[in-house]
Amino acid sequence: MAQYEVLLPKMGESVAEATIIKWEKHEGDTVAIDDILVEIATDKVDSEVPSPVAGRVIKQFFAENDIARVGDVIAIIETNEETRSDALEQSKNDVPKAEIIPVDIETTETVVQQKEQTIKDVKSFVAYDGGKFYSPLVKSMAQEEGITLQQLDTIVGTGADNRVTKHDVLDFIAHHKSAQSEIKTTIAQQSITAQAPESNTDEIVEMDRMRKIIAEHMVTSLHTAPHVTSFIEVDVTDVVQWRNKIKNSFEKREGIKITFTPIFVEAVAKALKNMPMVNVSVNGTQIIKKKNINIGMATALPTGNLIVPVIKNADQLSLLGLTKAVNDLASRARINKLQPDEVQGGTFTLTNLGAFGNIMGTPIINQPQVAILAVGVIQKKPAVLETQFGDVIAIRHKMYLSMSYDHRVVDGSLGGAFIKKVADYLEAWDVNRVV
Repeated sequence: MAQYEVLLPKMGESVAEATIIKWEKHEGDTVAIDDILVEIATDKVDSEVPSPVAGRVIKQFFAENDIARVGDVIAIIETNEETRSDALEQSKNDVPKAEIIPVDIETTETVVQQKEQTIKDVKSFVAYDGGKFYSPLVKSMAQEEGITLQQLDTIVGTGADNRVTKHDVLDFIAHHKSAQSEIKTTIAQQSITAQAPESNTDEIVEMDRMRKIIAEHMVTSLHTAPHVTSFIEVDVTDVVQWRNKIKNSFEKREGIKITFTPIFVEAVAKALKNMPMVNVSVNGTQIIKKKNINIGMATALPTGNLIVPVIKNADQLSLLGLTKAVNDLASRARINKLQPDEVQGGTFTLTNLGAFGNIMGTPIINQPQVAILAVGVIQKKPAVLETQFGDVIAIRHKMYLSMSYDHRVVDGSLGGAFIKKVADYLEAWDVNRVV
């Protein structure tokens, strides 16, 4: 008999940890190769970890809702020698989704003790996605005071290596206590109202995990950033006519449809490249200019929830590349097949309200970004055009762009100039463009 350590697999460059959602196999259960061992969650993405070997689960190191880091041993599976050679061969070829390491059966108890201690250490001192470390005291104070991770990341540390100290947290609490108290009171009142049905026919629906995350993220964003929204109407007649002209041949050649979304993404990427102070985030009193242009696209899910997959380095992709990326991310988002790293690292977000027939909206910023652009429905409208023969009234395809931005770092002049730049790119569309 042999024993194997099942490690929490790597899930992307920026993903360091995951929450254990549900164990599909428990201690004493038998498993076959590729049987689902455990369900995990990173931010908004749920994933499954399959068993790399066949055998029997003899130890699990994490309970449900515990946080494990990439590379942690999450379980030990006892298997026979026949499976061992196959599993080792798979490990050499990097085929399995979870790494396996042989363990001497005589050292099992020592391994168990070591891993249990590791779990305690990880729970008491953990590195978050932002790369910051927080002491147990700081994390405990933050939890007691209702300070979210996003808010904690905004605190400028005065300790060694700029680490956040107890006094930094106390200063933050002193300046934000009243505002946080107001938010908690509002939420509590809403919760009380929701728990008191007006009649026997009312139904109370508990939020699922993703909706809870979204709710907290939205409240945090409004509390963190003073929102301002600018609007502009855009004439996209040339874009519409160009797409109508090439969409059939494009689909026949590439096997995918070309929508308006990659066109909007391209315009945003160009504008961000020209106006990099919108492609930033805020850390206390520091403005962090992002090197990469990573555009998130808000995607509605069949469950009614929302997820934002990210197109990395969007400014470096052609329109064909953007189209493939948009279609791929959107389709996999709707069937819950996104990797955790694919919803991380966004520097700007685009949301398409036009897909629901809305003409405009005032979207909430996706923290820690400083701006989000909403595109409305495209409608035919009469418009006055200036020609060499005088003004004429013509039917044009028009739409509204609305952008919410963080007024701490993006003033009205910059926000207004940026949204105008996006509009200019769309209105100057080349009707003879080849893609």
